Amino acid sequence: MKFVPTPLGGAYVIELEPSFDERGFFARSWSAEDFKDRGLAARIAQCSISFNSRKGTLRGCTIKVSRMPKRRSSDASVGAMYDVLVDLRRGSPTYCRWFGVELSADNRKLLMFRKESGTASNVGEQYRDFLPDSQDYRSDASRGVRWNDPAFAIDWPIANPILSERDRSFPDYTP
Repeated sequence: MKFVPTPLGGAYVIELEPSFDERGFFARSWSAEDFKDRGLAARIAQCSISFNSRKGTLRGCTIKVSRMPKRRSSDASVGAMYDVLVDLRRGSPTYCRWFGVELSADNRKLLMFRKESGTASNVGEQYRDFLPDSQDYRSDASRGVRWNDPAFAIDWPIANPILSERDRSFPDYTP
């Protein structure tokens, strides 16, 4: 695995280093020691799968509120998505800045980040996303902000995404 730092501290694009043969490829996608060396989760508490059946779907601009640092990775094991992190760490030199990357079954990239690195959102065509997480989900620890909040000025590759009622109701970010 190759860990490529993003402009937001504590977040990495992970490029797999596949070994190919006539069957396809094999690649390591998790190493507790390598992740721990970078301050990322070395323990997985929960795994989830997200699936979007319609092109143009946007999920979240979600914020996890917790006393414990939460880490999460994103990858598109089927299809493609554009994943975005927003740095919400007060006092950070990149506070309110964002970073986006395409994750796809073709490029086999992963995005790994700590809770302190901000919030994750994604927009995609038909895709499936595997989400290992360092903490179990708790609905009372989940918040969100508007996907197109002017405070972040995210350059989304889509103008009118398909949103859930919950995601449409998120407020603007207030520092």
